[in-house]
Amino acid sequence: MKKPRAAVGNRSGRRKQASSQEGKEKCAFGSSQAKPSAPSAGLARQQKALLQASVSPYHLFRDVAEVTAFQESLLGWYDRKKRDLPWRRLVEGEVDLDRRAYAVWVSEVMLQQTQVATVINYYTRWMQKWPTLQDLASASLEEVNQLWAGLGYYSRGRWLQEGARKVVEELGGHMPRTAETLQQFLPGVGRYTAGAIASIAFGQAAGVVDGNVIRVLCRVRAIGADPGSTLVSQHLWSLAQQLVDPARPGDFNQAAMELGAIVCTPQRPLCSHCPVQSLCRARQKVEREQLSASQSLPGSCDVEECAPNSGQCPLCALPTEPWDQTLGVTNFPRKASRKPPREECSAICVLEQPKALGGARILLVQRPNSGLLAGLWEFPSVSVNAEASGQHQREALLQELQSWVGPLPDMRLQHLGQVVHTFSHIKMTYQVYGQVLEEHTPVTIVPPGARWLTREDFHTAAVSTAMKKVFRMYEGQQPGTCKGSRRSQVATLSKRKKPSPGQQVLESFFRPHVPTDAPSLNTAAQ
Repeated sequence: MKKPRAAVGNRSGRRKQASSQEGKEKCAFGSSQAKPSAPSAGLARQQKALLQASVSPYHLFRDVAEVTAFQESLLGWYDRKKRDLPWRRLVEGEVDLDRRAYAVWVSEVMLQQTQVATVINYYTRWMQKWPTLQDLASASLEEVNQLWAGLGYYSRGRWLQEGARKVVEELGGHMPRTAETLQQFLPGVGRYTAGAIASIAFGQAAGVVDGNVIRVLCRVRAIGADPGSTLVSQHLWSLAQQLVDPARPGDFNQAAMELGAIVCTPQRPLCSHCPVQSLCRARQKVEREQLSASQSLPGSCDVEECAPNSGQCPLCALPTEPWDQTLGVTNFPRKASRKPPREECSAICVLEQPKALGGARILLVQRPNSGLLAGLWEFPSVSVNAEASGQHQREALLQELQSWVGPLPDMRLQHLGQVVHTFSHIKMTYQVYGQVLEEHTPVTIVPPGARWLTREDFHTAAVSTAMKKVFRMYEGQQPGTCKGSRRSQVATLSKRKKPSPGQQVLESFFRPHVPTDAPSLNTAAQ
């Protein structure tokens, strides 16, 4: 029997869960607000006092009037301009608090690292299949992975199901009611997601900080230091908590995220459409720099600037990172340096039985239950050195195939090309091989963890986007594949001759419009 393989490229960082007893958890969840212990509360106050003492008022909101103006302007804009999204409709029409919280939870988890346009269809299908916590708790991981296939970051789906089972089995199906207890109890739920659920579903005045909110706050208060640093992160959370409207916390948090998503965007922000532009320090700095650069108004204009009590302001950009006039407000926030993904190489084989009972079938094997792409199905593969020879790859791959289906006659696996797919932290190069068992007796028995699937079943199975790319390459190399099919066109697109300038004009005229936020085949994904 095939032994389970070791996970490759395990994704670290799963948050530790609280180890409090079930009874204590239930008691805490019933309260309207979990109170921190005295030592932790005292430490938090001390850290906040130290932070405020070192920060210039330039990076703060001066008074209640300024905070109120920000809240009213942002919420008024949101009421007029908010997008019609399925999770918002579902939450607005749901009176059951547990179902509201579940609907928010699913949407927030799906939206992590994923574009709204991509999530809409997945969310709709998910809520149709599992409309309640109880429905999700009774589903299998295989079903969850199958629906999640292509969305990326697959641990998110697994954590949703684990969390649903935990809520049903330990809390009788009732979701924790505060941000603190949500974060303690639900696997994979951090401070942001807990705050979003608590504010939107339960009306708790909990601020949230995600990528969109970071961008908005860094520009509104001209914070040029690294937003990933501990001090800046603490300040951003403090600002978010100060600003959240206690009367409409859920709407306010969604409004702040909406502003960052459609107006205060990373590139080419629509400042003239911004409801809080009069309160934006970044906008004021742009205007000041423009006036200073022009000859019409010599000297400095009357615009407030950062003036720290002593030394370098911890929230301003370093002197080594001067203001770039061409960037305007997009000087904020500072672009974090990203660590390049680790490069790995794998030899992978599409093994097909064209004469199998019931039609042609391909072999898929299941990944381990933990680590990268846990529990998903893939073509048999082996990790290889990027410099390994083709002969070495074939030998290792043949041995892997035989461990799943038994002895195979002498064959030379056909190398079809390579597929490169970038996960969140790994750039994987697949050396793709194919083999058709034309003259062999169909293999019908395989060990646990392996399946023979039809081509049609493959496209609805729990497989990653990377496997779909591999299969498109295989299909494009098969004699029986229709060259006019969409999949063949995708697989051979890079091989086409570049059209002439005149042809490019004609093609662009007839090409359908694709929104700028639509996902790309080459987008880094899990």
